[in-house]
Amino acid sequence: MKPLGIGLIGTGYMGKCHALAWNAVKTVFGDVERPRLVHLAEASAGLAEARAGEFGFEKATADWRALIADPEVDVVSVTTPNQFHPEMAIAALEAGKHVWCEKPMAPAYADAERMLETAKRSGKVAALGYNYIQNPVMRHIRTLIGEGAIGTVNHIRVEMDEDFMADPDVFFYWKSELSAGYGALDDFAVHPLSLLWYLFGHVEAVITDMVKPYADRPLSEGGRRAVENHDGANVLMRLGGGISAVLMANRAAWGRKGRIALQIFGSKGSIVYDQERMNEFELYQAEGRGTEQGFRKILAAPAHRPYDRFIPAPGHGLGFNDLKIIECRELIRAISGEPSSIVTFEDGLRIEKSVHAMAQSFHERRWIEIG
Repeated sequence: MKPLGIGLIGTGYMGKCHALAWNAVKTVFGDVERPRLVHLAEASAGLAEARAGEFGFEKATADWRALIADPEVDVVSVTTPNQFHPEMAIAALEAGKHVWCEKPMAPAYADAERMLETAKRSGKVAALGYNYIQNPVMRHIRTLIGEGAIGTVNHIRVEMDEDFMADPDVFFYWKSELSAGYGALDDFAVHPLSLLWYLFGHVEAVITDMVKPYADRPLSEGGRRAVENHDGANVLMRLGGGISAVLMANRAAWGRKGRIALQIFGSKGSIVYDQERMNEFELYQAEGRGTEQGFRKILAAPAHRPYDRFIPAPGHGLGFNDLKIIECRELIRAISGEPSSIVTFEDGLRIEKSVHAMAQSFHERRWIEIG
């Protein structure tokens, strides 16, 4: 397979993550051709030129449409704010490019549906940036559940908390606009939903409450503006197989930086995981004498592949960007026609259908079944 030509739209936090992954995937895995970083697009020509030099791209542009039209680009990474995802991803797919788009697909469900329809017509790989499922620890948790290590799972609790909106004096910016989505639900609660999908399948029914810790925020130019979406959400869920679940999301939680706390309870034990300590999990198995039963801490190690591609010894730890490199390798597998572990637009649409059902439940104050 010839080297893939890469185009990158957007160079903020996630744009840099994508650039790091494309630069490192050959070095880490060794079994792929080194991607060719062809074209980078930003909002201004000056910024595009600067980022292209920093990230290692050959060409730079202030016109993302020119990047998509570039015949040397095979894959387009879309890492712009959420409201721009549909237009850019659809244009790239219609131009015959594979797409790696950051989550969520789109603030509006109809736009997400159009993205999936276009992906199906194009025949190209369309993947969403849910890198937490790529954690070797998470892969092993799924194996343990499949092996029955904790018996039949009957209840799950998952919390996602960060504090980037905790300060009431943080200036109003686009994440508080209704055009960006519902708030905590689709801004980042889609991440724990991706873990639930990865481990157990899709959500079947929900009932939701959402909260606004602060009604308005200051503007940098003076005055204040009303917050248009919700920074917190609590959701009761039913999963397949009769599993009950609780989701709590809060992006105004002082002290929490990147927490996805997952507790899985089964008939023969429990599993506990926290994203802030992403290189370990705890396993409780109700076997043997009660006097010695207790949670065992299990550290990520080379036996939890592909940890071994990064580090030859246990306990040293992978990071967020390493998961992005694993996700990049899985995307290349999919493009090559190999079995892969990615969140496709089809699976992503179902995750987002769950989010929209949660919002509907909040407004209608009732349980919503998800077909």
